[in-house]
Amino acid sequence: MQIASAICLLAAGAALTSGVAEARVDVGIGIGLPGPAYVVPPSPVYYPPPPVYYEPAPVYVQPPPIVVAPGYYDDWRARAWQQQQWRERRWREREWRIHQREWRRWHEDEDD
Repeated sequence: MQIASAICLLAAGAALTSGVAEARVDVGIGIGLPGPAYVVPPSPVYYPPPPVYYEPAPVYVQPPPIVVAPGYYDDWRARAWQQQQWRERRWREREWRIHQREWRRWHEDEDD
């Protein structure tokens, strides 16, 4: 048994030292032909659909027709205001005349 273990030990030492001790140049020629290959496609990625935006429908409104009737339309408020102003003006004129008459009567007597 000792002889067999010694031979195995010597063979292992020779195998390990022979690769390091060899110095040579290797030349290789290769032809690049692809072999059959199978590529697994990536798993599909699902994205949510984009949000849908709806533009509101345009609204068309027909303007009301313009009716022009012959004649004169007066504003009763304006007419009432004008009448009130006229009455007040007449009242002031009347009061002023009365006041002037009285004033003259009192002051003309003093001048004599």
